[in-house]
Amino acid sequence: MAVPKKKTSQGKRNQRHATWKGKAAVAAKKALSIGKAVLSGKAQGFIYPVDEEGDDSES
Repeated sequence: MAVPKKKTSQGKRNQRHATWKGKAAVAAKKALSIGKAVLSGKAQGFIYPVDEEGDDSES
């Protein structure tokens, strides 16, 4: 079983955590932006399904 040869420094650990949290923050910001665009109707290049409830029940 592989084990690390030396203890990872605290600075390196903090750097990895900052990168991980930074990626999450960017993804959350992008998701919020896409959600706002979809709700406002200004979404371009983003395809999402639209349910049409009235068409199927009338025929």
